[in-house]
Amino acid sequence: MSRERITLFDTTLRDGAQTTGVDFSLDDKKQIAALLDALGVDYVEGGYPGANPLDTEFFAGKPTKKARFAAFGMTRRAGRSAANDPGVAALLNSAADAVVFVAKSWDYQVRVALGCSLQENIEGVSDSVRVAVAAGREVILDCEHFFDGYKDNPDYAIQCAVAAYEAGARWIALCDTNGGTLPHEVEEIVRAVSVHVPGDHLAIHAHNDTEQAVANSLAAVRAGARQIHGTLNGLGERCGNANLCSIIPTLMLKPEFAEKFEIGVSAESLRGLTKISHALDEILNRAPNRHAPYVGASAFATKAGIHASAVMKDPRTYEHVPPESVGNARRVLVSDQAGKSNILAELERLGVPVGKDDPRISRLLVAVKDKEAQGYAYEGADASFELLARRVLGHVPDYFEVERFRVDVERRHNAQGELETFSEATVRVNIDSESLISAAEGNGPVHALYGALCKDLGKYQKYIDDIELLDFKVRVFQGGADAVTRVLIEFGDKGGENSTGDTWTTVGVSPNLIDASFQALLDAIQYKLLKAGA
Repeated sequence: MSRERITLFDTTLRDGAQTTGVDFSLDDKKQIAALLDALGVDYVEGGYPGANPLDTEFFAGKPTKKARFAAFGMTRRAGRSAANDPGVAALLNSAADAVVFVAKSWDYQVRVALGCSLQENIEGVSDSVRVAVAAGREVILDCEHFFDGYKDNPDYAIQCAVAAYEAGARWIALCDTNGGTLPHEVEEIVRAVSVHVPGDHLAIHAHNDTEQAVANSLAAVRAGARQIHGTLNGLGERCGNANLCSIIPTLMLKPEFAEKFEIGVSAESLRGLTKISHALDEILNRAPNRHAPYVGASAFATKAGIHASAVMKDPRTYEHVPPESVGNARRVLVSDQAGKSNILAELERLGVPVGKDDPRISRLLVAVKDKEAQGYAYEGADASFELLARRVLGHVPDYFEVERFRVDVERRHNAQGELETFSEATVRVNIDSESLISAAEGNGPVHALYGALCKDLGKYQKYIDDIELLDFKVRVFQGGADAVTRVLIEFGDKGGENSTGDTWTTVGVSPNLIDASFQALLDAIQYKLLKAGA
């Protein structure tokens, strides 16, 4: 049986650019367009040519090879013809394959925001669409505030959509601009509109203000819409847009949709979805959402012991799709809720050989629970867990002993007479009965301590020269006079002779922030030595 085609319209580079804290550079836009093109979306909306120099330069050429390149802009201004409107001209003079006009479809917005008559607004839609079609461009009309407008005045909202369709627009996008419409409303309204505009010309553009943008997009498909607008990782104004990283795998992996529809994303491309999601976060210098559906680090993570036991027997017991289908991986976490199954699964993942009936597993489980009762968190610190496990199993050499350390923080005037805070640390270690003392300054006490510890480890120094501190997180819990501090530190290799390209995270816990940090630093160096075969 043939399946109907659903096209995917990505607006990460336009609507996603309205996300708080997100500012795309020209190079960012080019990289993201290439990611989207490789993924297999049908349209990449690049921005608003003429609105700013960056977008104008971006539209000087086409950044995609397969996906259609779309330019966004306004319909002609009231009192001016589309042929003589500079905004329309900027769209038609760009390298875009498709032109996206935005127009009000809520009579309230027309009167209040535009200050023109309802008829003038419709004439502006028709005129703009006809001019763009005559110029050989595919046209998409974003009916802004469509669902709110439909609820207030359904006749006028439909008139706006029909005017664009009759003028030659390929797609009429029904926009839930304020994000307050519910799935059952979307399905009912899209079905009503499809009586006037065929479903294979209708698109859904949903915002996530009620956490239902993905559900609203799927509801529109059930009602007949055949194009979905969205963004990678749900970027967008306020609470974001419909998340394509959730919509795409749902369309491909859930039988209700997969058996009826097809999209331009292949099964192979789908397996790269997690990587693409994380690549976007890397470009934006943002931490990935661990709890994101399908692509998050916790999407296929199991913490409770009874769940872990079931997953090890048959993953379908607690996984709705195979994690590898979207390029993710199963994780069985080690925590205070862990059972033997969690421990065994994590040891297998880390490559630590041990039999399932080994009595040391019970001792390790007790050690983990005892540590976590003190405040340690191993589910986010794989390296510290592996060291703990190997110590219980008897596999970690005693590389060196830290005899003492000292950290001084001083605020003083520098040579220019400016007040600055300086940190200096001293560390004394014992290696093969020889004491080595190192000192270092840093831009903070932990940085200074890190510098001193890594400065001279004698025969082990060559193994740690490539270590780089990547991230530092502090959490204070059990507040009050007996507060305890947990420190998580992420490390990586810079890429030298002994580099593996790996990253690893360690944890330290103490009432004293410096002591907790030192524990994590010490674990990081010992883990590196262990992995390097020192």
